[in-house]
Amino acid sequence: MNRETSLKRETPVESQTQFNINYMKMNIEAKIDINLQKIIIDMMCLTDGKIIVVERFGTVNIFSSDGKLQKQLPITGEARSITQINENTIAITYHNEKAIKIINMENETVTKVFKLDKVCSGLSFSNNNLAVGLDDNEIRMIDLEGNTVNSIQVESKSTLFILVYCNNKIIYLDYLDGAVYCYDESGKQIWRYTQDLSSPYGLCTDTYGNIIVANYYSNSIVVISKDGQNSKVLISEDDWLVRPQCICFKHNESSGFICDERGTYLAKFKLTP
Repeated sequence: MNRETSLKRETPVESQTQFNINYMKMNIEAKIDINLQKIIIDMMCLTDGKIIVVERFGTVNIFSSDGKLQKQLPITGEARSITQINENTIAITYHNEKAIKIINMENETVTKVFKLDKVCSGLSFSNNNLAVGLDDNEIRMIDLEGNTVNSIQVESKSTLFILVYCNNKIIYLDYLDGAVYCYDESGKQIWRYTQDLSSPYGLCTDTYGNIIVANYYSNSIVVISKDGQNSKVLISEDDWLVRPQCICFKHNESSGFICDERGTYLAKFKLTP
């Protein structure tokens, strides 16, 4: 199975406090049956509380904050990865079209299309720029007019389908390598982390800049410290979290959602220090 998925990606304002992840706990507050029965490739929490779940081959589902399906976004094409620009605007990569579409959520229309020269996958927004993962291990920063601001070459055995751009850093998953990487905007690798990772497929960051990873095959959730030095298992296989595929975080509530590969459930979680 071609495992190209994503999880993510509301950009936080990273706290300067050195947060000790050893005290962090994740509590599953509810497990909601959604029964999409489709391969899920991306997911995010919007600032208004809604959750967007993207199916493989493009259907974009919008759920209410309590996990009820409200509608499907009426935009044609095979959506891949999604990020939020502001309260009313999102951006989505369209893999086969080699394009990023900017979408107004109020009237559900495409306002801009940025055509690229390579197949695009992962997408994240920070500092008024979009960071997009492209073929040939390139991550390109693009402004909201479609102009290239910067481009870096990274190391990845996998398609760059999941990344987070925040605080002048790029954090991405390489599921084939079983690793999480952190790069700065100059293209310098800051750290690489592999401990406690088993087929990682979902990634997001918390308010402190720590990285939360969903491990598909080990049915676990792991947090990595923002300096890439330590990790802790927050949820293990014993907690009955089956095949976690995508994870997203809402920073103003220290909560978020996890979705499995087949879109059968949304698990709402709360992080506590």
